[in-house]
Amino acid sequence: MPGGRAKAHDQTSPAIVRSVADLREAVAGFHRDGHRVALVPTMGALHAGHMALVAAAGEAAARTVVSIFVNPTQFAPAEDLAAYPRDEADDLKKLAAAGVDLVFMPVVADMYGEGFATSLNVAGPGAGLESAARPHFFTGVATVVCKLLLQCLPDIAVFGEKDYQQLQVVRRMVRDLDIPSDILAIPTVREADGLACSSRNDYLSPEERTIAARLHEILHDTAARLRGGGAVIAEIERGMISLREAGFDGIDYLALCDGESLTPLSEAKEGARLLAAVRLSGTRLIDNLAL
Repeated sequence: MPGGRAKAHDQTSPAIVRSVADLREAVAGFHRDGHRVALVPTMGALHAGHMALVAAAGEAAARTVVSIFVNPTQFAPAEDLAAYPRDEADDLKKLAAAGVDLVFMPVVADMYGEGFATSLNVAGPGAGLESAARPHFFTGVATVVCKLLLQCLPDIAVFGEKDYQQLQVVRRMVRDLDIPSDILAIPTVREADGLACSSRNDYLSPEERTIAARLHEILHDTAARLRGGGAVIAEIERGMISLREAGFDGIDYLALCDGESLTPLSEAKEGARLLAAVRLSGTRLIDNLAL
């Protein structure tokens, strides 16, 4: 693929940098050598979904950078920051096997130094849905992704469609702020039972996993009925009833939205997106499907 890997890497492990200065020096070296650079921002605890992003980055650019940073600004005080899964050794082993060139692992004090006072608010696709349940979330996401893009200045940054609203927020931010990185989106990677890959799936018991898999099934059935001409309000309500009957503790939203702006739709149309967020024994699960 043009711009992708032209040869196998000699190294057995990626280089690790922890400071912005070292990151910039390494990426500048890649660019001086004429290589395109792809960045995959992550919070670690890497699973098959992350590795699909890494693989796509390797196809799209000659050099791949992965950032691992559990971003505290996107967690509310009552959320699972302290419990969020972390396994640096296993992450680095996976990235080495994938041929990643560079891993950026900053610490919180460097990313948000003393007196840090700047945050980004992305309206438009950042309104509603996740923001209704987690009003702090996209401010934290937009701020850290903007920092990572400016710190690295990759030619490409790779995101998954599983976090679809986040993807649209990042796209809007990059366009609005003229950040010189292309955003590459990768389809949702799923477990064998249809559950979207997520680090938080590890929180689920075997019984809860059986319930969790119903989320994708119900989304699929709801989308099929909408494609078949079902009325949006009626089919959304039918889908919510199905989610409750499946055993989910709470439903933050089930909504049909424009695929770019995420404006709620009262009628199905080409390019629409069906999005859902549910709760199960304290674990929050999100998923979406293109209509």
